[in-house]
Amino acid sequence: MAEDQAPPATGPAEELAGLKRLAFDGPSEQATAAQLAKGKRTVRQRIDLLLDPGSFQEVEPLRRHRAAGFGLEDRRPYTDGVVTGWGTVEGRTVFVYAHDFRIFGGALGEAHAQKIHKIMDMAVAAGAPLVSLNDGAGARIQEGVTALAGYGGIFRRNSRASGVIPQISVMLGPCAGGAAYSPALTDFVFMVRDTAQMFITGPDVVRAVTGEEIDHNGLGGADVHAGTSGVCHFAFDDEETCLEQVRQLIAILPANNREAPPRSDCDDPAGRRCDALADLVPVHGSLPYDMRRVIEEIVDYGEHIEVHESWAGNVICTLAGLGGHIVGIVANQPLSMAGVLDIKASEKAARFVRFCDAFNIPIVTLVDVPGFLPGVGQEHDGIIRHGAKLLYAYCNATVPRISLVLRKAYGGAYIVMDSRSIGADLGFAWPTNEIAVMGAEGAANVIFRREIAAADDPDETRARLVKEYKAKLMHPYYAAERGLVDDVIDPADTRAVLIRSVEMLQSKHADLPARKHGNSPQ
Repeated sequence: MAEDQAPPATGPAEELAGLKRLAFDGPSEQATAAQLAKGKRTVRQRIDLLLDPGSFQEVEPLRRHRAAGFGLEDRRPYTDGVVTGWGTVEGRTVFVYAHDFRIFGGALGEAHAQKIHKIMDMAVAAGAPLVSLNDGAGARIQEGVTALAGYGGIFRRNSRASGVIPQISVMLGPCAGGAAYSPALTDFVFMVRDTAQMFITGPDVVRAVTGEEIDHNGLGGADVHAGTSGVCHFAFDDEETCLEQVRQLIAILPANNREAPPRSDCDDPAGRRCDALADLVPVHGSLPYDMRRVIEEIVDYGEHIEVHESWAGNVICTLAGLGGHIVGIVANQPLSMAGVLDIKASEKAARFVRFCDAFNIPIVTLVDVPGFLPGVGQEHDGIIRHGAKLLYAYCNATVPRISLVLRKAYGGAYIVMDSRSIGADLGFAWPTNEIAVMGAEGAANVIFRREIAAADDPDETRARLVKEYKAKLMHPYYAAERGLVDDVIDPADTRAVLIRSVEMLQSKHADLPARKHGNSPQ
């Protein structure tokens, strides 16, 4: 049956049922078979995986385009290549739009765009998360500039909804050209390996312009964007796992910026001692350890959802529960580059802090940082500017903010990692902490340079002066004596202290100066 042909009907009810069946089934069995042969689900199968069973309410299933020329007037399928509507995830309302690659390759035309605009407006008005299931070939070339204008409307709505409702993009197929900017404007990007790609210019254009040879996945596949570009926050091997993880993320997020994150009943005791932490974290500041194991020891049931796990591994950004409260955790990772801050880590943590602040998620910062990464490349690429992004994000955050220094916290990186001086509500430290301008060896070499050089035994003199510097300025209680940390705590009490702090700060209110918006470093 042709795409624009309705089935024979014997009455209004039968006619409606026939039209709905055409919209539901898609263009043809051949198109469906081709989609499945690529290892991809159909658009409605994907929606069924995302939403609670039977909860989906479709909007404008009978919409068709009105374009003419280039054969379009003879191809007017229902839905126009995008399925829109709302349903629930764990009983909470979620809006969704999903491209149907079987119709015009999921390409966006005027009617297609108007459906998306409508559902985006509904999501903002209802104050509920928006999920896009992307599997489209970009703008519908046959419709010309009207298709491009449709993308403009999407981008504008993405920007206006930013910080108002959670926006999640799920990449299940190709996304090329200007279409890639909509996912980049959203809060989280999920990708499926092998079937999903994102790029501004494809391999053919790259080859023609630069002579570089590369395939679609090598240019813009899931692992590239998860590990190299940082565009993708989560990458998975199949659609089922991917969409299940989307559900898990939505379940812990607030519906909008006027609500607190949902609180869950927690059987993991709030006062549970974390005796293992003393063994997990070596006392000596130069020895590495896995900060993820520290996080797992502290949070509810040892579970957390890490964002950007494969990108900028020297800092960890993750969502977890503390006594049933959802918190965002930013932590240096000593296993990667000794936990130093660099350009990528600063950008990653800054955006995560901004997200948590936008959606009322308390921020816990676990500090073990030797400083910012030195080097000509970092300086020339703008480490000052990029590091300032993280500083700006923390300084502007009004949610509850708690910092904990595990071991070292040196120089400007100590300040940037949510120190009390930039507005952390509470600052704690373990007895192993060293808060200082720099490490004792480096400090002694600067302060006592001439004395060391003039000594009969420079090595012995340097060792003596390093010990003296540590004793005077780097002992664990120096910062506490000056009110720069609120308490030095037993590592085993970390979970209990953090939970009590988060609960106390739940009613925090911050007065902000009147302004249109700030001017974040870019």
